[in-house]
Amino acid sequence: MNNPSSLMANVIEIALQAGRAIMRVYEGEIAVQRKEDNSPLTEADMAAHHIIVNGLKAMLPELPILSEESTSIPFSTRQTWSRYWLVDPLDGTREFIKRNGEFTVNIALIDQGKAVLGVVFAPAKGLLYYADENGAFKQEPNQAAKAITARQLNTSNVTIAGSRSHSDQRMVRFIENMQRNQIQPEIISLGSSLKICLVAEGAADVYPRLGLTSEWDTAAAQAVLEAAGGHLVDSNNQILRYNTKDSLLNPEFFACGASQHNWHLYLE
Repeated sequence: MNNPSSLMANVIEIALQAGRAIMRVYEGEIAVQRKEDNSPLTEADMAAHHIIVNGLKAMLPELPILSEESTSIPFSTRQTWSRYWLVDPLDGTREFIKRNGEFTVNIALIDQGKAVLGVVFAPAKGLLYYADENGAFKQEPNQAAKAITARQLNTSNVTIAGSRSHSDQRMVRFIENMQRNQIQPEIISLGSSLKICLVAEGAADVYPRLGLTSEWDTAAAQAVLEAAGGHLVDSNNQILRYNTKDSLLNPEFFACGASQHNWHLYLE
């Protein structure tokens, strides 16, 4: 079986192709449909989905693919998978519709429940993050890729990455509890999996996700974060794993930098 690093160039090219298809829709009129859960769906979601699925199948036809826009695949089938692709063709559809540029293409390779390869591409920004066993990298437009590392925690200078579209009262309490502990955080609001990547590159210390996400929302960016020396853990400080249960929903989690810190204490 191919090792992750031998796949990386092809996966990046697939993500770039999906990004170009997304931008063609982005530059025109955006028609929005609604899925059963009332979340938005656009032509860009489906165009990117087809490009990614076709590209991955052509590369490794034997590997299953689980995409946000796939038909539902029962756990009885999924639990037989030891290795598979986990894809969000357009993460941050709400940001896409708002035209704020904060949306991404997410492609991850899962092996035994762990994200071992991840590509996160923000097509409107021309920003690429990727990771495998060789480390985590960020590539800005017209520049060479650079290795990135998560930073050590300094409680006198804490930066929180926060959701652009999903802030709530629990997040407010989280920040208030930090302030009661003499921590005055700076907050950066951002959409999609870019928040996790912000922690991976050392620009933020934590992204607390205090609401629901799905496994395809986090896998690619978790691969980047972990390769950069960070951690993505649930409220019990357990590392998030994939395809372990019937539901594809993640628990609440914290994307953290290089230091071990009990962020969940600020929820109490």
